[in-house]
Amino acid sequence: MPRRLSPKHAMLAMAGFFAATLFAGVGHTAAPPPMDEKDFNTAKQIYFERCAGCHGVLRKGATGKPLTPDITQQHGNDYLTNFITYGSPNGMPNWSETLTKEQVALLANYLQQPPPLPPEFGMKDIKGTWKVIIPPEKRPTKQMNKLDLENLFSVTLRDAGEVALIDGNSKEIVTIIKTGYAVHISRLSDSGRYLYVIGRDAKINLIDLWMEKPDNVAEIKIGMEARSVETSKYKGWEDKLAIGGSYWPPHFVIMKGDTLEPIKIVSTRGTTVDTQDYHPEPRVAAIVASHEHPDFIINVKETGKVLMVDYSDLNNMNITTVEAAPFLHDGGWDSTHRYFMTAANKSNKVAVIDSKERKLAKMVDVGGIPHPGRGANFVDPKFGPVWATSHLGDESIVLIGTDPAKHPESAWKVVRTLKGQGGGSLFIKTHPKSKNLWVDTPLNPDGDTSQSIAVYDLTNLEKPFEVLPIAKMAGDLGEGVKRVVQPEYNKDGSEVWFSVWNGKTQKSAIVVLDDKTRKLKKVITDPRLITPTGKFNVLNTMRDIY
Repeated sequence: MPRRLSPKHAMLAMAGFFAATLFAGVGHTAAPPPMDEKDFNTAKQIYFERCAGCHGVLRKGATGKPLTPDITQQHGNDYLTNFITYGSPNGMPNWSETLTKEQVALLANYLQQPPPLPPEFGMKDIKGTWKVIIPPEKRPTKQMNKLDLENLFSVTLRDAGEVALIDGNSKEIVTIIKTGYAVHISRLSDSGRYLYVIGRDAKINLIDLWMEKPDNVAEIKIGMEARSVETSKYKGWEDKLAIGGSYWPPHFVIMKGDTLEPIKIVSTRGTTVDTQDYHPEPRVAAIVASHEHPDFIINVKETGKVLMVDYSDLNNMNITTVEAAPFLHDGGWDSTHRYFMTAANKSNKVAVIDSKERKLAKMVDVGGIPHPGRGANFVDPKFGPVWATSHLGDESIVLIGTDPAKHPESAWKVVRTLKGQGGGSLFIKTHPKSKNLWVDTPLNPDGDTSQSIAVYDLTNLEKPFEVLPIAKMAGDLGEGVKRVVQPEYNKDGSEVWFSVWNGKTQKSAIVVLDDKTRKLKKVITDPRLITPTGKFNVLNTMRDIY
C-alpha cells in the first residue's frame, strides 16, 4: 500500500506540484487583478525585501524563475499564492511563517502587474549620499581598544539594518552598528583595520575597528539594490581602493578605500554569452580581489561574464572579459588563491577562473543551482585538494579537484558527489585545521531539515553525514521558522558558529559548537540579535580562509 502522507508533507507535496507546474504553461491568460497605489507600493517593498535577489528587479529571473506578467497572468492568484506560501524543494523558501496571508495575497496580485522600472542612479545621485563621518586625519593612529580583532565577528542583523560585532573569545556583543538594510556581506581591508559592509539597499558602511568603540567613519549608497563589496589586496595597493557592485542600476563603483569617495562608475549592461542577446539588467554578484594582479574580479550575473578589472590606472582602465555561463552568482578561491571557483547557478556549472593567466581554465558541470557561498577547501583522501559546493536545487554536495600540478587527473573535474539532506542549501564550510565539513539547508521547505545542519567526516567521506538539530540546541526560542544558516569558524578553527534565523519579531540565536567534538559550547542570545544571518570572522575573511 502507498505510504500515507502527514498533513505537513502532503502540503509540501502539493507545493512541489505547484512549483513544477507554475511555469509550464498551464492555465489561462487573464488581465492583472486591480490594485490601488497603497497596496501596490506595499507589495513592491515586500518583493524588494524578499524576492528581487533571486528573481530580479525587472522579474526576468536568475537564481529564481522569471516572474513577468506574460507568465504569471496565465496562472492567477491560486497558483501564485500556493507557490509563495509553501515554496518548493528546489530552493524556493516556505514563506508561510514569514509572510501573513494578506501579504502573500498582495504579492500574488503584484506579480501579475507590469514590473515598475526603477530610476537610474548616477554619479550625482551617488555623491549626494556620500558622507565622511570622521575624516582619516582624525582617526586613531593605532588600535585604541583591547579587542582581539582577528577573532571578532561581524554578524548581519538582517531585518534590523544593523551589524553586531561579537567578540569571538567572550561571545559578548561589543557593539551594534547601524547599516543599510539586510547587509549581504562583510569584507575586511587587507590590514584588518577597516570593515566594509553592504546592504541590499546598496548602502555601504565603512567601520574603523581601531576606534575605542568601533563605528562608522564613512558611508555611501551606490544604487537602489546591491550585494557585493571588496577592497584592493594586491601588494602596494593594500587598503587603497574599495569597489561596490550594484544590482540596480547594473554597474560597479570604484571608491577610495579610506573615505568611500566615488571615483568611477562602470555599467555592466550588454549581451549574454550564450544567445548574444542584449540584457537590460546584468547584475553584479560576487566580487573578489586578486592576489596575482591589481585586479578586481567581478561576476556579472545575467550575461555570464567575469570581468577582471585592472585598477592600477583608472584613467586608462583595462578590463579582461572572460566568458563563462549565466547566471553567475557566488564563489571563492581554491586553497592556493590562484583559481576563482564561481557558480553559474541556473546553468548548473562552476567556472574555474585562472587569476594569474586572466582566463577561463574550465567549465565544470555540477548539480542543480550550485550556491557555495565561498565554498570549502580541503584534501580528499583519494583525490587530493578539492573545492566543494552544495546546491539550492538538489541534495548533492560536489567536490572538484583543484591541483593541476600534483593531481592532474583530478583537476577541474567532479571527483566525488556526496548526498546531503536536500535542496535549499546556501553555505558550505570547513577550515584548514578541521576534519569536518558543514552544510546548511535553510531554504528547504521541510522544517526539520531547515532547522538542522549536516556534518561530514573529511577523513572518511564514505561515512554518512550526521544531522545536528542546531535550532533545538538553541533552547526555547518560542515560535518561528528558526532557519539554521551559514557555518562560520573562529580564527583558529576550533569553533564553528551557526545563525538560528527567526522572524523579525521573534527570538533568534547564535549557536557555537566545539568543532572537534561537535558538542554545544555556547548559545548566544540577546534581544538585539534580530534576524542574524551572515557571520564573518575578521581573520578568515581578511585572508580568504575557507
